[in-house]
Amino acid sequence: MILAGDIGGTKTRLALFGLEGDRLVPAGEETYPSREFDGLEAIVGRFLSSRSEAPGRGGAPPERGPITGACFGVAGPVRDGRSRTTNLPWVVDAALLARALGLARAGLINDLEANGYGIGDLAPHDLAVLNPGQPDPHGRMAIISAGTGLGEAGLLREGKRLRALPSEGGHSDFAPGSDLEIDLLRYLRERHGHVSWERVLSGPGLHNLYLFLRDTGRDEEPEWLAREMRGRDPAEVISRAALERRSSLCQSALDLFVHLYAAEGGNLALTMMATAGVYIGGGIAPRIIDRLKTPEFMRTFVSKGRMRELLEAVPVRVILNERTALLGAARFATLEA
Repeated sequence: MILAGDIGGTKTRLALFGLEGDRLVPAGEETYPSREFDGLEAIVGRFLSSRSEAPGRGGAPPERGPITGACFGVAGPVRDGRSRTTNLPWVVDAALLARALGLARAGLINDLEANGYGIGDLAPHDLAVLNPGQPDPHGRMAIISAGTGLGEAGLLREGKRLRALPSEGGHSDFAPGSDLEIDLLRYLRERHGHVSWERVLSGPGLHNLYLFLRDTGRDEEPEWLAREMRGRDPAEVISRAALERRSSLCQSALDLFVHLYAAEGGNLALTMMATAGVYIGGGIAPRIIDRLKTPEFMRTFVSKGRMRELLEAVPVRVILNERTALLGAARFATLEA
């Protein structure tokens, strides 16, 4: 029995998996609001307590064996088994988690690393194809994921298994590619100092794009929209209003978001030389999949001058399965066992 976790700035998802041969079999899952807890240990304790109390078949005690392995994917850099999470006031320590679980060790990896390990467990229906490309079976892959923050990672094959290469590329410098984006850089630099790609490619990043277009007079914010945004997640309101075509300001913000997503996706493909494919993960992409499928996304993705032909051959897919990081964390636990 394996305990796997996907720890994000907004929510934490924990799940148990059994193993049948090499196949991961789900055995229970729960999602918790991350900011309502002081740390991951508290959530793990709550989860295991609820699972032990849940009745089994016919009201009998649950039929679950002891946990034999555990791994957690966390949104932030991991060094020496510890992570100070980027978008949460937590320090996650693998040694403390292992001790609490009665294990010799527990895995702690970056959340994009976990997504990478999960790709091998996905079915064709878990992916939406933006560009079939001409995949190099021996090439590297990359994954870019916008959600509460922006994650980036590489992937390479070692025999029949995938090896994920974590990074903190989402915090690298934002690179404007047009006069509009130069103005955006100036706007964000005045407010934040350093401007990373995460400042424009994330849930808060979409809100930043909206504020930039509004505050620089490129479009107006109607009163009904301002009311809707009070006390709610701005990114959710903006994306919904854009997809429903109820606000030109929201549509412009989402169009700019999609353009920048494609631009940085192409950058990552070149950085990793990801000739076997680029995967787009995170919670935002599946919700705006129709926008990602427009020709504009791939036009921007491949628009890298002399590298255009190389990028046209790169397969690009959107991950639709929101449990990919959980699967990857569980898979990592089996590899390290």
